[in-house]
Amino acid sequence: MKIIALSGALRRGSYNTALLRAAIALAPAGVTIELRTLHGIPLYDGDVEAQGMPEAVTTLREAIRAADALLIGTPEYNNSIPGVLKNGLDWLSRPSGEGARLFGGKPTGLIGATPGGFGTVQSQDALLSVLRTFGSDFWMAGRLMVSHAGQVFDADGQLIDEKVRDQLRVFVNGFADFVKKRAA
Repeated sequence: MKIIALSGALRRGSYNTALLRAAIALAPAGVTIELRTLHGIPLYDGDVEAQGMPEAVTTLREAIRAADALLIGTPEYNNSIPGVLKNGLDWLSRPSGEGARLFGGKPTGLIGATPGGFGTVQSQDALLSVLRTFGSDFWMAGRLMVSHAGQVFDADGQLIDEKVRDQLRVFVNGFADFVKKRAA
């Protein structure tokens, strides 16, 4: 099984990218999780689209298309989806109808980390609306929202909180089981 882990952050020291890297390390046997980012994807502009799809969009689209599932790690900015993640999803949904073709029926899970105290509750909730529009097969049995991420990861981005590690392990195993059942 292959899962694409898409980070909704660009920052080199992103807690969400670090959380996805930790998920990769905790993947059960037979499950490969491949980290992808939104680097190189320009701001959406219909004039740019009319000249052809940017290579970074095409590359990410093909990786998602070839994967069995998608795991999104989302920060929360101003109580919602980060602009870079929404922009990336907007590009991936172009031309019109591509969102449903790419994401429709694709098993999808959400995790997120934030320095704040409320996790990524609002960002994940806002993202559900977008995923619903695409027809994603969203895993409703599990979401992971990491609060106070500055205490959960060390300066090198390594997950140091054992409670969160255990929660992430349970999440990754549950998501993998969900994907396996969908494939059966």
